Amino acid sequence: MSEVRLSAETRTEFGKGGARRTRRAGKVPAVIYGHGADPRHVSLPAREFANALRHGGLNVLLTLEVEGDTQLAIPKSIQRHPIKGYFEHVDLLAVRSGEKVTVDIPITITGEVVPGGLLNLEYDRLSVEADATRLPDGVEISIEGLAIGSQVLAGSVTLPAGTTLAGDPDHLLVSISGAPTAEDLEAEVAEAVEELGIVEDAPNQPEGESSERADSSASAE
Repeated sequence: MSEVRLSAETRTEFGKGGARRTRRAGKVPAVIYGHGADPRHVSLPAREFANALRHGGLNVLLTLEVEGDTQLAIPKSIQRHPIKGYFEHVDLLAVRSGEKVTVDIPITITGEVVPGGLLNLEYDRLSVEADATRLPDGVEISIEGLAIGSQVLAGSVTLPAGTTLAGDPDHLLVSISGAPTAEDLEAEVAEAVEELGIVEDAPNQPEGESSERADSSASAE
C-alpha cells in the first residue's frame, strides 16, 4: 500500500463557522480517533490530501506530522460536498505498525461474462483484516468461464498474503444470471403498464376521414 506524509495543524475553531473558515484556507477539518486517546482535532492540506487518495486509494496510510509529533493514520470516514465535491470533513483512525485493523477494500472484476449471461455485482467492496501498515489496495474476482447460475461467495475469494476475511464467508458478492430476452423485456413492460393502470391512446384517425364519413351519410339521405 502507499504511504503519504502530510503536515497537519491542530484546530482550535469548531462548529460550522470554524469548519468553513478552515476550508476557505485550503484545508480539510479532520479528527484523529483511536488507542483510547481523546479525539484530536486537526486540519489537513486539502490538495495534498486529495492527491494522497488519488494515488493511494481510500485506505492510504498517512504519516501525519502534528506539532513535532508523528502519527500513523488511515481514513475511516470521508465526507464530501454532494454537488461541488470538496472535502467537508474526515475521520482518521490512529494506527501502529503491526496492529490489525478492519477495512473495506474495492473489488475489481476481471474476465468476460459467458454469452447469454448477465453479471450481477452485489457488492463492490470486501471487508478484510490486515496489518495497518500493509493494507491491500483491493482484490480481484475473475468471472472468466463462469457458467450461468454461478455464484462467488466472500469465502472463496483469494486474498493477498497477510489478509484475512472479516465478514461472513457465505456473503454473496457476484452471480451470473441469464440475460433477459426481448420477449422477457416486453412482458415486463406490459406488466408495468398494467400495474400502473396506463391506458394507451386510441390511434389518430387519418386526416379527412371524419369529413368523408359525414359526406357519405349526407349522400345516403
